[in-house]
Amino acid sequence: MDSGFRQNDESEVKSTSKAVKNRLFYGDCLDVLKNSIDDESIDLIYIDPPFNSKRNYNVLFESIDMSDTKAQKEAFADTWSNVKYIDQLIEIQDLNLDLYRFLKTLDSINVSKGAVSYLTTMALRILYMHRKLKPTGSFYLHCDQTMSHYLKLVCDMIFGSQYFQREIMWKKTLGHHLSKKSFDTMLDTILFYSRSDNYIFNQQFTSIDDEKVIKKFPYVEEETGRRFTHRQLEQPQNVGSKGETRIIQGKTIKTEQGWRWNQETIDRRLKENPYLIYWTSTGRPRYKLYADEYLGRKIGALWDDIPALSSNDAERLGYDTQKPEALLERIIKASSDKSDIIADFFCGCGTAVAVAQRLNRCWIGVDISHLAVRLIHNRLLNSICNNNEQVRKLKDSIDIDGFPRDIASAHELAVSTKKGRIKFQDWVIEFMLDGVSNPKKVGDGGYDGYLTIQRDKKKKDVVLIEVKSGNIDLGKLRMFMHVVEVEKATMGVFVCFADQITKGMRIEALKAGYYDQEAFGTRFPNVQILTVEELLEGKTVAHPNPAMFNVTFKKATSR
Repeated sequence: MDSGFRQNDESEVKSTSKAVKNRLFYGDCLDVLKNSIDDESIDLIYIDPPFNSKRNYNVLFESIDMSDTKAQKEAFADTWSNVKYIDQLIEIQDLNLDLYRFLKTLDSINVSKGAVSYLTTMALRILYMHRKLKPTGSFYLHCDQTMSHYLKLVCDMIFGSQYFQREIMWKKTLGHHLSKKSFDTMLDTILFYSRSDNYIFNQQFTSIDDEKVIKKFPYVEEETGRRFTHRQLEQPQNVGSKGETRIIQGKTIKTEQGWRWNQETIDRRLKENPYLIYWTSTGRPRYKLYADEYLGRKIGALWDDIPALSSNDAERLGYDTQKPEALLERIIKASSDKSDIIADFFCGCGTAVAVAQRLNRCWIGVDISHLAVRLIHNRLLNSICNNNEQVRKLKDSIDIDGFPRDIASAHELAVSTKKGRIKFQDWVIEFMLDGVSNPKKVGDGGYDGYLTIQRDKKKKDVVLIEVKSGNIDLGKLRMFMHVVEVEKATMGVFVCFADQITKGMRIEALKAGYYDQEAFGTRFPNVQILTVEELLEGKTVAHPNPAMFNVTFKKATSR
């Protein structure tokens, strides 16, 4: 049947993937790939790594007017040019000699060290991603013109050029005015590879509006009221059946051209639909195509129907390179089935993970920024924020790796000095409390982070946070309470381990009074002492209006 129409004998592809717990990883995806993911276990990998553009990618926080707090924290830095890649090159030499020789050649000619470093870093990770794909799996690499030509060669060497399926061009904007003499840049490249010839692919189609349906299907069937158009049943290219006859609805018809279908097919199709044939005024048979069977135009390799997110788009989370959900929905629907496992090893703000969750896929997300992991976790929970039971079930279904899970590991983090790992203070403030760490490390007499509270439609309140891992006494609590008063913050939250709290500290905190007790009729201490143990059990800052609490992170509109 014509392209873009539902096939009568079409069978639904059934997924054979086993359901797994959805997993978020904080850390370098290379470590996760090596140590935490089974070989041949993933159905679809999509990655959108930094483009070697030497830009800084920010997570934006709700701005508040505080003199010593930076409202916008750089969380995702594109620092590929500083990567020490020699060790990674040596590892690639053991895994893929041709790829190693290619990268060494680039390193020896007039290609920047930053570009070679970036390609080496990406190549090693893609090598391991290739191992994790099932034989039926697919791989999508989102990139731009700065590196796409090099990355395609890298992927050809890893996957095999015979498994390169398509170079998809995403036309993300209508254009901009450029300051330099050049053509405008409107396109991103998405390289599509498969693990083998036997890969999952579900053809996608564009939608069609009612006006176009009427134009494309101008006739209405009297017997059923269905809209249709008609196509040739006699076709000159089918010369093998030239001169043959067909019996159609009791009429014997001879053609001088050729027949599209043999007699058996005609009989079967007419049995399925007795109104299938359209007779012309000259008595020639044609067959009908129905509007209700039309799926749309087949989507090709130029995607010009999905615009990039605008600055005021409801999906926006403040992440500069955030991709629209429609883009990931197309990829996930095309290259996976329900319950399949989707992985994104450069999660960013988690669009691939969020769409996989919505489309009933299992997923794995990895990012080297703890803020990204926090952002993704919040994004998933906020998508169903009006149903507490569903939120609880979703939260229970997500396994977060790379952060403390018990008090022993929290103690270990508190005393750890490992370079490159999340700091105890940042874990408490930005992951456990959804706050923002104060970038100005002022020591005693300052504060470590903050939260914002939407008190009402017009006013936001501020909660200051102080985190202590040891050496606590009543004096340190008093200094923090003084800071809360000087900064005119609404509340103060003092976090420490349970065994460090004294009765005197509890009494001192109560002296600070309560948060607008007259308005709310309930006591919420202005200074709250929270223990790490309580945070691990799910306790957070006590506040009279939880639905309006903590608007520090920007949120996308719930679906």
